Amino acid sequence: MKAIDVLQALPRVSIKNIAPDGFAGFIMMPNEKRLLAFIASWGGGWDHVSVSYTHRCPTWEEMQRVKEMFYADDEVVVQYHPASDQYVNNHPYCLHLWKPHEERIPTPPTWMAGAKLGQSIEIAMREGRAALDGQPERGR
Repeated sequence: MKAIDVLQALPRVSIKNIAPDGFAGFIMMPNEKRLLAFIASWGGGWDHVSVSYTHRCPTWEEMQRVKEMFYADDEVVVQYHPASDQYVNNHPYCLHLWKPHEERIPTPPTWMAGAKLGQSIEIAMREGRAALDGQPERGR
């Protein structure tokens, strides 16, 4: 996660509270009249950013923008969908970004989702076929 002073320098970010293991504030997102509230922390072995509006969930594009604000380009963060017995919902419009301190988050090969920026779909499909050649089919 980026340092507090880096985030404080961003024109759309307003940090209101700083604690030993994190900070909180607001972000004015482009084209949005209401502030996006956030809480960022790094305690317990995890970097964590929660974001919420009062009237709706943040969009994927807004979550991506928050990721770019709070984390370096080469950092991988996740939004979890936990097992049902681990589910927590204290705010109906709050979403979270997580990154463990001690582990690298695995990511699937890009061809599984589609073509990367600047890559043709044909090349992505070729990569997928090459990776899958010789693998046994899994029964359902």
